[in-house]
Amino acid sequence: MSKIGKRPITIPKGVEVNLTENILKVKGPKGELSLEIHPSVEVEIGNGEIRVKRKNDEKIAKAMHGTTRSLINNMVKGVTEGYVKELLVVGAGYKADLKGKELILDVGYAEPKKYILPDGIKAEVKREGQNFKIRIEGIDKQKVGQVAAEIRRIREPDAYKGKGIRYADEVIKLKPGKAGVAK
Repeated sequence: MSKIGKRPITIPKGVEVNLTENILKVKGPKGELSLEIHPSVEVEIGNGEIRVKRKNDEKIAKAMHGTTRSLINNMVKGVTEGYVKELLVVGAGYKADLKGKELILDVGYAEPKKYILPDGIKAEVKREGQNFKIRIEGIDKQKVGQVAAEIRRIREPDAYKGKGIRYADEVIKLKPGKAGVAK
């Protein structure tokens, strides 16, 4: 039995959970998410909690047991609290700006790079000293992480100077340059 899969998910107040055929819908104060349940697992809703059980002991059922439970838990947390990722734009002359749903990043290329935010994702840009902080919010954990990764990929942190776009909690270990190499 999966350690994660056998744990029940408590349904907080203000959250509605509906299961129709194999589609689970979770509706809360921040929005609504849906998930197609894999045929090898079943979901039971009752007594203010959600339980995920596998139908048999096949390999795919064992794999999907804990995965399905985690996805449902992420949906419940997303519609109540939401998810946030923060990015730092570090570098002399590097800028970030938000115009509507378009994030404009001036990060050392000839032209500023533009990134259009998908539906369900909100962003906020603040200046902190010389750096800019981009805050990405949403109810879908996967989508928030994907958007943050795509923005970071525009200019990944440099290994020698540390310039670029990085996660706020990311630690960059700088390499020594030519002058720092011992002979």
